[in-house]
Amino acid sequence: MEPTTDKDAAVGTWHAYERTSTSIPAAVDARARTFHESLNDYKATALIDLPALAADLSIGRVVAKDESTRLGLPAFKALGASWAIHRATEGLTGPLTIVTATDGNHGRAVARFARTLGHSASIFTPDGVHQGAVQAIRDEGARVQEVGGSYDNAVAAAASAATAPGHILVQDTAWEGYEQIPGWIVDGYATLFAEADEQLITLTAGSASVDLVLVPTGVGSLLQAALAHYRSDGDARVVSVEPTQAACIAPSIDAGEPVTVETGVTLMSGLNCGTPSLLAWPLIRDGLDGAMSLDDKDAIRAAHDLASLGVAAGPCGGSGLAAARLLLTGDGAAARRSHLRIDSSSTLLLIITEGADANPLLS
Repeated sequence: MEPTTDKDAAVGTWHAYERTSTSIPAAVDARARTFHESLNDYKATALIDLPALAADLSIGRVVAKDESTRLGLPAFKALGASWAIHRATEGLTGPLTIVTATDGNHGRAVARFARTLGHSASIFTPDGVHQGAVQAIRDEGARVQEVGGSYDNAVAAAASAATAPGHILVQDTAWEGYEQIPGWIVDGYATLFAEADEQLITLTAGSASVDLVLVPTGVGSLLQAALAHYRSDGDARVVSVEPTQAACIAPSIDAGEPVTVETGVTLMSGLNCGTPSLLAWPLIRDGLDGAMSLDDKDAIRAAHDLASLGVAAGPCGGSGLAAARLLLTGDGAAARRSHLRIDSSSTLLLIITEGADANPLLS
């Protein structure tokens, strides 16, 4: 990709990309959604129409997919963890220990579904994870080991621990030699986008489809699911959204390969990841329309504004709205809107990845 960088996109930094592929084949295991629908706690999460935000952004429609009540947990991570643990433990006997690293929601979801299936869980957390989030994981019956340093350090510690007999690593990022289970996690996330399509058809009587989706991005597995969905069916523009303290997508695209950036401290703790998933990389490299990084204060403001509209979002969940404001309004917005082919009739999908209860740092 040939990037265009705008460091004056309000407060954030915007990188515009021209796709090198308009159609990216990506097989998604449809059994994941059937599995989710079989679970006792399954109910499609709400797709909320937000006309006031559409007016503010001068677009046709803003809808928010609210993942704050997903399978009895306050974040979308339950979709990937449940399906991946199901697949990883199929046909195995005896109690197992499910291992992962997390900055909060993924670890809690792994702990919940490990316990549901009669297994134990060992969860590794990096610096910066709020003690409320750590306690929520412990309350699921998991053993939590707090690892000093970055999220990447916690991933390395979890991968090492998972080599013990009877242990299985269920990590939501991939690297060379570890790709199957992260792929199952991405298959699980596909349920979110399939639901959103159906709900938008019902909401608009089939008169609208998604034109732009802003994806809160950590390691990139949710971004991979979005790209797989919208590049195989439709032409929605897809933009990654990251905290400035952990913005690894644009540097990776610039380098032509996944790179690791040094991460800092951010209230968007679920996005505080410095290395893109190797499995997500080909879709990011070939199919992304842009990458946006932004500061905590913009995400916090957006989360509060969403709350005033009845959408209980944490900072990660608010990051999409924050990005929309930086991209679609203010100085230089006309060029950004032109690149994204956004006008007064366009439909924007926001993904509220976590509820306010999932992030005790929101105040």
